[in-house]
Amino acid sequence: MMNGIGKADRGFFLFSVVAMVAIVVASNILVQYPFEPFGLADWLTWGAFTYPLAFFVTDLTNRQIGAKGARQVVYAGFLVAVVLSAVLSEPRIAAASGLAFLVGQLLDVTVFNSLRRQTWWRAPLAASALGSLVDTAVFFSAAFAFSGLPWLGWAAGDLAVKLGFALLLLAPFRLFIAYYRRPLAA
Repeated sequence: MMNGIGKADRGFFLFSVVAMVAIVVASNILVQYPFEPFGLADWLTWGAFTYPLAFFVTDLTNRQIGAKGARQVVYAGFLVAVVLSAVLSEPRIAAASGLAFLVGQLLDVTVFNSLRRQTWWRAPLAASALGSLVDTAVFFSAAFAFSGLPWLGWAAGDLAVKLGFALLLLAPFRLFIAYYRRPLAA
């Protein structure tokens, strides 16, 4: 799976895969629990606070080792996370998550790659925002439609949190690219 990834980037690739799997599995477990504080149980689940980090990992990987490496992280994360999620969460959530994850993350990689040479913040913000929108629509409709649960509210709250995280994670993204100052990967 690490074809085309240089020796110097293999450690980063492996870290990205492990981080992606941890984020997706945690999110698939946490999405089953409404966020009770402040009366937000009809608007948020705990998974809303962990899953946006998946877009951050994808974007850092794309910046560091390129679109091909980022896609490989998405595929590896998908394979391992769906299997683990099927064991640790409900099957419908694992299936919905897998579908939404693939579509949203691959869209993120494509958008990021097309904007990578523009202003530093444009690629991660646009990619995360579009990927989040698609991921949220696919996941919540596939996982919770016709369940009787307040999934439309959860989807709206989840999307708002993802978009907020997309903005907040620009600062650590900028610190990362300033620290690593490598030529942009293709």
